[in-house]
Amino acid sequence: MIEQLFGSKTRVKLLQLFYSNPNRSFYVREITRKINEQINSVRRELSNLLSIGIITSDNTNNKLYYEVNQKYEYYPPLQQIFGSGSKPKAPASGGTNNVNDEANSDLKSVGHIDLAVYTGQFTRDDTAGVDLLIVGDVNLNALQKYVELLEAKENKSLRYSTMSLSDFIYRQQIRDRFATAIARSKKQIIIDEHNLLSDIDEELEKE
Repeated sequence: MIEQLFGSKTRVKLLQLFYSNPNRSFYVREITRKINEQINSVRRELSNLLSIGIITSDNTNNKLYYEVNQKYEYYPPLQQIFGSGSKPKAPASGGTNNVNDEANSDLKSVGHIDLAVYTGQFTRDDTAGVDLLIVGDVNLNALQKYVELLEAKENKSLRYSTMSLSDFIYRQQIRDRFATAIARSKKQIIIDEHNLLSDIDEELEKE
């Protein structure tokens, strides 16, 4: 039914991908792999979404990247439909084709996760110097396997960091360089059980 409402299966898949992943950028061939649609159809629908203003594009290293436009007039209602239904800053769960759901499910095998963040290569912002941050009580062997699978899935070599919840909170309290860089970076929050980054984001905005 939703495909009839929005015109095409490819368009719906694209909207689900972008709205489930605010702050994350994708290039065309990456998109075609993730939504499993033909590249010509994807290009046509990307052009449509660009012309409307739903997504934006940017050329980096001779690759054209696309991401959802969070300043678009109807971003909130569309995010309710296609994304997580939470605040744009910290999406934590979602609906059909939500990459956050997949990541949440996979992370359960790693241990108890208090905070999981994509940044770096995922958002084209190297402020923090890592691509993945995991905070919690984790099994390091399981985490290594998770990262290897994620690297194969994303076709990228990923830099990651892990620490305990108490260590991360302490780093936040003393305004440690790494914790502050994570807070200031362009990021996609996969899990934030204690609103660790939501709270500090609000503090940084006041500065």
